[in-house]
Amino acid sequence: MTVPAISVDEVSKRFRLYHERNQTLKSALLQRKRATYEEFWALRGVGFEVPEGTTLGLIGENGSGKSTLLKCMARILRPDGGRIEIRGKVSALLELGAGFHPELSGRENVYLNASILGLSRKEVDRKLDTIVDFAGLTRFIDTPVKNYSSGMYVRLGFSVAVSVEPDVLLVDEVLAVGDEQFQARCRDKFAELKAQGKTIVVVSHALGTVRSLCDTVAWLRGGTLHELGPAAAVADRYIEDVRHAERGEGPASSRSGSGDGRIERVELLDRRQRATDSVRTGDAMTVRMHYTVDRPISEPVFGMAIHTADGLQVTAVTSKEAPALACRLEAPGHVDLDVANLTLLPGTYDVTTWISDLTASHTYDFRHHALRFVVDAGPADGSYEGIITLGGRWSNAPCCPTGHGPGHG
Repeated sequence: MTVPAISVDEVSKRFRLYHERNQTLKSALLQRKRATYEEFWALRGVGFEVPEGTTLGLIGENGSGKSTLLKCMARILRPDGGRIEIRGKVSALLELGAGFHPELSGRENVYLNASILGLSRKEVDRKLDTIVDFAGLTRFIDTPVKNYSSGMYVRLGFSVAVSVEPDVLLVDEVLAVGDEQFQARCRDKFAELKAQGKTIVVVSHALGTVRSLCDTVAWLRGGTLHELGPAAAVADRYIEDVRHAERGEGPASSRSGSGDGRIERVELLDRRQRATDSVRTGDAMTVRMHYTVDRPISEPVFGMAIHTADGLQVTAVTSKEAPALACRLEAPGHVDLDVANLTLLPGTYDVTTWISDLTASHTYDFRHHALRFVVDAGPADGSYEGIITLGGRWSNAPCCPTGHGPGHG
């Protein structure tokens, strides 16, 4: 039998959550009071194996233990129980800017970070041009990294991480910060590493990326291994589990209204009208709301709001000004909101939907978090931070003959 590249054997990790703690030795002696805390198990008895040359995705809700497990694999954290064995050279990209000194230039940080990962100065000298070219930072390589954007940080960190030619590569969610061009380079590099028989472990909320990149997926729930299996099958069950929890069987606050009309299901469709859970910035998409009614409803108004995963409202829209929409609901059906050009930048988003009367004084159904979807990077247009892209176009003003252009007195 083939020896696995990674063996995770009944791994558990515990943290202390302090309610009150002594900040100094003096306070501890004077107050004679012990710090109070409770134990939090981020991981409990997690076990699986990753065959050599395969790619494993770690998925789960925030706080499920994904990043903690990855840090245990990278030996940044030590498990309180169980053990992890990794065969071969390990390289990890776990946190934005980890290992970078903000006052040093990009070039100096390449040497610093690469030495931490085990490369000699001669090896870095030989690989420097390749590292910089892959990161796309030739113009900025001698600029202090404290002036870098988050995307520039990730590009340089990833480029250094893969330059050590690892046997095992560990990557956290930080890759989602990169633009489309860099994402394409990463996909090509992952394919190259897989062809070379390297082993990759990726933590990601972008399930479309997980499906295309990973061979298997480990789904963590509350610090335990809920399911391990083929990437597409486990990702589908994870999405259905999230939707099931948000259909009204979850917290009472997730749904309200009189119930005369109800939104039973919400779907995200791509430009070919196929159901999906991820789209790209700039894509066409459709949000489809399947509804049912217990009695006829005159002049219904459908509404939809989009929030970031952190709860920030991005936008809200209603069908009040849509003349083509049915003015009376008498039987089950669906309504579509078609978006020709999605302006959302990469991230995870939640959809809230509702049906109300024309005056918005009566709500038939209100579904909080009816759908969660992921936006991946689309064709680059210069936007890389924030929530939406303006989609604008730059143009060049004629130069002033006296040399006093924009920014001059």
